[in-house]
Amino acid sequence: MKIHIKNGRIVDPANGMDAVQDMFIAAGKIVALGQAPADFIANKTIDATGLVVAPGLVDLSARLREPGFEYKATLESELQAAMRGGVTSLVCPPDTDPVLDESGLVEMLKQRARTQNKAHVYPLGALTVGLKGEALTEMAALTEAGCIGFSQAETVIQDTNVLQRALQYAGTFGYTVWLRAQDAFIGKGGVAHSGPLASRLGLSGVPVMAETIALHTLFELMRATDAKVHLCRISSAAGLELVRQAKKQGLSLTCDVGAHHVHLTDADIGFFDSNARLTPPLRSQRDRDAIRIALQDGTIDAICSDHTPVDDDEKLLPFAEASPGATGLELLLSLALKWAEESRGEVSLGQAVSRITADAARVTGLPCGQLGVGRVADVCLFDPAERWTVEAKKLISQGKHTPFLGYELPGVVKATIVAGHLAFDAMH
Repeated sequence: MKIHIKNGRIVDPANGMDAVQDMFIAAGKIVALGQAPADFIANKTIDATGLVVAPGLVDLSARLREPGFEYKATLESELQAAMRGGVTSLVCPPDTDPVLDESGLVEMLKQRARTQNKAHVYPLGALTVGLKGEALTEMAALTEAGCIGFSQAETVIQDTNVLQRALQYAGTFGYTVWLRAQDAFIGKGGVAHSGPLASRLGLSGVPVMAETIALHTLFELMRATDAKVHLCRISSAAGLELVRQAKKQGLSLTCDVGAHHVHLTDADIGFFDSNARLTPPLRSQRDRDAIRIALQDGTIDAICSDHTPVDDDEKLLPFAEASPGATGLELLLSLALKWAEESRGEVSLGQAVSRITADAARVTGLPCGQLGVGRVADVCLFDPAERWTVEAKKLISQGKHTPFLGYELPGVVKATIVAGHLAFDAMH
C-alpha cells in the first residue's frame, strides 16, 4: 500500500519538525517527506489540510485484559479503541490471569495481538513469579519472548531483599524495572487521598508518604545496584521533588503520570463518583499543579492513559467497594492537548505531542514515536481544533467508565496508520 498524505502539518518532536509538508509511505515505511520519490504512484491519497500529522501515540500503560479477564475487555475491543485514539504502540502490564511470568504466555499474547493487525503490543513481564514478591522470574527467557521490561503492576514487593535482588539481576543485564512507588503497609486498603475530603466522606485514605517512603527505599536500592527504573504513575508534589533530586544525582530513572492526574483532583470524587476511583488516588490541587510543572520541565517524562477497563458489575458500587480504573486509550491524545490548551501558551502543541510520542518511546527504548524517513510508518492524523464530548456509548473500549464523562475535549483522531496499513479512517 502506497499512501500519500498531503498538506498536513507534520509535528515530529523527536526530529524537531513542525511544518506543513507532504508524507509518502510505501512498504510499511516512511519513504519521503516533502517531495515524492521517483516512480511513486500512490494507491491512496489523504488530504490532511488543517490536520496534524503526528507519530502514532506510544502509551506506557494499557491493560488489554487478556488473558483471563475477557469479560472486562478483549484484545479486539481494546486494540480497536487504540486505533480510534491514535495509539499505535502500547505497553501492557503483567497483571493478567494467568500472570505474564512465563515465556509461552507472552508469546501467545504477542501472537494474538499480531493477528489483529492493529497497535504494536509490548508486554511487561512479571518481576516475581505470580507477582507474589518472592521468587524472581526467568527474565532472560521473558525478554526473548518479547517483554520490554519487568513490573509488579499494582502489587508491592514487601521483602526489600527480594527487590534488591531483582534490581541487581535486572541491572546486570540492562533490563528496565517498571515500578509503582507504593509502601506495602501505609495506606493499605485506602481508597482516596488522605485529606479533609476523604475524612468528610468517611473514606479510608492513602497518604502521600505511601509514595515518598517507597521512593526513598527504591532510590537507596538503585544507588546500590545501578539498575534502570521507570516509575509508573507518580501522583504527588512531594514524590516529584524526590524524583527531581534523584535525576539530578544521575540515577538511571524515568517516570510517567496517568492522564487523569494531570487534570483531576480528589475534589472530583464529588458525591462518591466511583468513576473517579483510581490507583493511585486523585490527590490535592497542590499535587496536580506540581504534576503540571513537572511535565513541563521534564521531571515527568511521559503521560500514559493508564487504560484499565472495568465492567459495570465492579464499577457501579459504593465508592470504596468499586474496582479502581478507568478507560483511557481514546482519551490520551485529547487529555494531552487539553493540558497544552490550559497552560495559556506555556506548553506548545509540539510539547504535548512529545509527551505521548517521542518521550514515551524513549522510556521504552523502542524505535517508535517519530516520523523520520526510513522509519516504520506509524502515524496519527488528528484535527486539533475539533472538539468532542465524552459519552459512554460512543467509546469503542469495552470499559465505559471514565471520570471525564460529559467533558468536552479538544482533538479528534481522523486516521491511524500502523506500519503503513490504514487501520482507522474517519476522514469521510
